[in-house]
Amino acid sequence: MTDPYQQNPETGGPQYGPPGTGPDLTKRLDAQNQPQYSAPSDPYGQPQYSAPSDPYGQPQYGRPVDPYGQQPGGYPAAPYPVGPQGYNPNDPEAPWGRDPFGVPLSDKQKLVAGLLQIFLGSFGVGRFYLGYTGLGVAQLVVGILTCFTVGWIWGIVDGVLMLTGKVPDSDGRPLRD
Repeated sequence: MTDPYQQNPETGGPQYGPPGTGPDLTKRLDAQNQPQYSAPSDPYGQPQYSAPSDPYGQPQYGRPVDPYGQQPGGYPAAPYPVGPQGYNPNDPEAPWGRDPFGVPLSDKQKLVAGLLQIFLGSFGVGRFYLGYTGLGVAQLVVGILTCFTVGWIWGIVDGVLMLTGKVPDSDGRPLRD
């Protein structure tokens, strides 16, 4: 095929003719094993591919699903950790376990500290339990000087903070559940 923008020496114009006079793309161009061009079967010109067999005619993508729930490669599923929650002698830095961020947990419990502080907070018992001797003495002194009214309110607020896990023990470790 020649360049359509070059001038035709016979007519002085471009080398293509009026509309509808171009080559027929549905027939062979010549007999010299030239590829045969045909109009696409898809109106948008998308290639047609054969999809894998599926009863609904949808192509299958992704990894095959094992009906028996085994992992790929034939390995058995990983077992869940077995054993009691709490004390772990294999981790000397965190014998009571670790929180989700990897920080070792305290040997003190949230529930015990919070209830001691709510019911006996004007005496500073919850703070003594957690190892905060100075704050425990301060709560006891404030409780005695105010006839246990301010010390009682301070104890309730402090106990709720302990129950929600906002107060660590005296070593800075979070309280365990």
